[in-house]
Amino acid sequence: MAVNRPRTGSFSRNISSLSPALSQTPGLKHGPNGTMFLSSGIPDLDKILGGGFALGSLVMVMEDPEAPHHMLLLRNFMSQGLVHRQPLIYASPAKDPRGFLGTLPNPMSSKDDKSRDHNTEQEKGLRIAWQYKKYFGEHNSESQRDGKSDYCSDFDLRKPLERHIFSGQHIDCVSLRNSADLATFHERCSSFLSQIPRNNGNITSGRIAIQSLCSPQCEYSNEEWEMLYFLRSLRSVLRLSNAVAIITYPQSLVSTAFSKRLQHLADTLVSVKAIPDEDKELAKLLTGYQDMVGLLSVHKVARINTQVPAILEATTFSMKLQKRRLLTLECLNQAPVDGSSGTSYASSGSSCSGSSTKGALDF
Repeated sequence: MAVNRPRTGSFSRNISSLSPALSQTPGLKHGPNGTMFLSSGIPDLDKILGGGFALGSLVMVMEDPEAPHHMLLLRNFMSQGLVHRQPLIYASPAKDPRGFLGTLPNPMSSKDDKSRDHNTEQEKGLRIAWQYKKYFGEHNSESQRDGKSDYCSDFDLRKPLERHIFSGQHIDCVSLRNSADLATFHERCSSFLSQIPRNNGNITSGRIAIQSLCSPQCEYSNEEWEMLYFLRSLRSVLRLSNAVAIITYPQSLVSTAFSKRLQHLADTLVSVKAIPDEDKELAKLLTGYQDMVGLLSVHKVARINTQVPAILEATTFSMKLQKRRLLTLECLNQAPVDGSSGTSYASSGSSCSGSSTKGALDF
């Protein structure tokens, strides 16, 4: 009797032969076309990107010179890897990059997780129709076991990561300060990635976090072609490994042409921007402006093993700190224009005559 085998094309992979241990490994999740995802450490960002960061991809984050919001993404990304006991290599222009490990956030307690789940359910009830709630319920039951998430955790930005989580971990910290070239660092990255090869039977995954690659503290900051060669080489090695690299760079300190080349090399590209403390016009335009700490924009999403582009419902999201410790991302909502709901940006200052009284149209 002929055995039916799943058909595979040139742009799809057979995921039926994946190791059962791989599907049950915390920190890894199956995606479409055989793609495996690694959590970003921010549940909302994972949902926006369609599951998280694709294994073997290069993630670029454009920094904002006004505020270090990119550090929030790095901290959650690194903490999530340490919680799942994944090898980590961290590089920065600081003299002692290992000191940055003391600022990594700790996973929230079960009590805080329950409060977040309760708030999330209330928000879903307001945003979606009642007949779609059952699908979200099924998703939550799969992603959580015994009240704890096996894929992505909620982190308390006010509590440092507990020391017992660092015990027995493979962590490599590299200082890029006063570095004349990136050849030595490239060798360390290649050696790091060679220990976690990508194949269906290997359930080990790793993370690379590089802060401010084009920082002026490094002597190679003026060598644009050398940095491009480093990124091309790193990206090619990542494709054959079971790891994800996230790199931040100061967009305001590099030329426009060089910045476009960096953006082209990125598989996933995001940018962060600070919000002024007193922007009255923006406060009238957006709801929940007082709780916002910044904006996150998604410019590109990695699409591996497929040529179908990713279509997002929104590309710009507000960064909020729930209870001043939990990082959340929300779609931007315009303030209501109904007069009974309060003054809005559209209703104030938009009339042609400039008068607040209602009357006939004045041309």
